[in-house]
Amino acid sequence: MEIARVVARLELGGAQLSLLRVTLELARRGHRTRLLAGTATPAGVELARAHGVDPQVMGSGAELQWECVAGFAAWLAPRLEDAEVVHAHMLGAWWAAAEASPPGVPLVASEHNGYSRLDAMPWGAMADVASRIDRFYAHSPDARAGALRVGIPEGRIRLGVSPVEGMHAPPRGGLPSPRIVYAGRFSRDKGPDVLLDAVARMAAPPPVLMLGAGELEPELRAQAARSGLEDTVRFCGWVPEPARWVAGASVQACPSRHEAFSQTAVLAMGLGVPVVGTDVDGFPDTLAGGRGLVVAPEDPAALARALEDVLGGRRRTDTAAARAWARGFATSRVTDLYERGYEELLAPVGFAG
Repeated sequence: MEIARVVARLELGGAQLSLLRVTLELARRGHRTRLLAGTATPAGVELARAHGVDPQVMGSGAELQWECVAGFAAWLAPRLEDAEVVHAHMLGAWWAAAEASPPGVPLVASEHNGYSRLDAMPWGAMADVASRIDRFYAHSPDARAGALRVGIPEGRIRLGVSPVEGMHAPPRGGLPSPRIVYAGRFSRDKGPDVLLDAVARMAAPPPVLMLGAGELEPELRAQAARSGLEDTVRFCGWVPEPARWVAGASVQACPSRHEAFSQTAVLAMGLGVPVVGTDVDGFPDTLAGGRGLVVAPEDPAALARALEDVLGGRRRTDTAAARAWARGFATSRVTDLYERGYEELLAPVGFAG
């Protein structure tokens, strides 16, 4: 099978890591993938190459992830001519792919984030291409609602699933215990600044390991210094395989302002580490049934109390249920889902395996 995978922005992030893990597993099964990116960071390109893919990058300075840009569609058109399946991730990519894909080629869209996070959405442009989407994988309730709003038939919408790796990893030696761990991009939507504010409110916080990178890092370092947390908070950089850092942690903090599905939260759950997350979009579904604790977003006082309660043993999560649930997101299982989806879409045109 020849798959053209389109992403608006190739960078260090959960959505990108998810699609690359599936791409690598599909390659092991004999399927070829071409990765086409509107924009890319150097680290994003290296991440793709580490997963066996050398991406083609348009290199526009436009914000393609949330905008419908005709130039992106024009760039994609000749590069999609030989694809058997096109799978595009994020609004800007699936809109452009819908404009550019040859007739008769199955077009799959994935939305990894909700739409309510944005002040304005190009609903009209989205509706214009809705009939071209053969399958829409919604990774959150908000993304599903948006797909229905623009006219994608309900029968074409599926639950989007992201693979998570490392759930059998042993703890990394030399790490402090107890400890709080944060793993993710240093960006406003992930709320790392909220976590630092919460830690500053705790009476006796343990060491806090910040695994990640992003545009907020200088501000976060300054915030930690202002709050007198230089000896408490450790910035560890982007960690491509965070499992051994998360394993054995006392609690995983996920203070997101926007979160459809947190791979790092699921990783922690699979490792038996309690998770404290926020009441945003699809995140409460991830932590439902006692699998984690949920607090209000942008409420550092509530986050501080929850972290202290977990550390002090006053509140517990059902780590056994969380571990069992998380194991359903192994890469092989997630890849099975997408592989079957491609085969179903190709079946009418004679796909033979």
